[in-house]
Amino acid sequence: MRVTWFGHSAFALQASGKKVLIDPFLTGNPTFNDGAAPGSTGRYNEVVAGVTHVVLTHGHSDHTGDIIDICIRQKPVVFCNYDLGVFLMEKIAAANGGAASGASFELMNTGGTVTSDGVSVTLTRADHSSGVLENGVSHALGMPNGAIVRLPDAPVVWHMGDTDLFTDMALIDALHKPEVVCMPIGDRFTMGPDTAAYAATHFLKHSKTLLPCHWGTFGLLTGTPAQFRTALGAAAAKVPNLTPRQAITL
Repeated sequence: MRVTWFGHSAFALQASGKKVLIDPFLTGNPTFNDGAAPGSTGRYNEVVAGVTHVVLTHGHSDHTGDIIDICIRQKPVVFCNYDLGVFLMEKIAAANGGAASGASFELMNTGGTVTSDGVSVTLTRADHSSGVLENGVSHALGMPNGAIVRLPDAPVVWHMGDTDLFTDMALIDALHKPEVVCMPIGDRFTMGPDTAAYAATHFLKHSKTLLPCHWGTFGLLTGTPAQFRTALGAAAAKVPNLTPRQAITL
């Protein structure tokens, strides 16, 4: 499986002819696209090309990102919680001249598993919030989630979404045995490096690769991979030196 990190919490997983984007915040992501408009750079077009599936952990704009443009362009299968999906389908139709985009939404909720065209997603718990501000009014968009993602002939991936530590991480690990875990470490809105390291060393018994995310994008996110590695101690070897837009093969 080829894993690419695009900065913040955006990842691509590629295996067996499938290309899955998770939380595709590209436009406006300063570590990826320097604020360029969707489709205005070759870098953006390269990421979006060939996308077959998208996973959204929650409704904040730094995670839904370019989902509207991606749905209209690529018509992927989209896995997300029910409330968020219904909201997005209406937004996509409005952006597409009132017509459905052709994307297929697999509406789910925490604990549910859906398989579509060889890709399986289970939504897990995450301790965070999920909503959008429109015309000065905050609208809830369902519960925040993490996601267990399975591609054919590839390691199991757990993208934790935005979350604090919770002890049931150990239960999720025992049930799904994720070998690759995308963990937020930026602090303030999610776990910081020390808390994420505690989660990794105490609750993630099956992990072989830890991918820190949700750090460095904005000034308020103060946690760093160096701090994460220090807190991990001997387990720091599980953290590759991954920079934005860099890919690794697992």
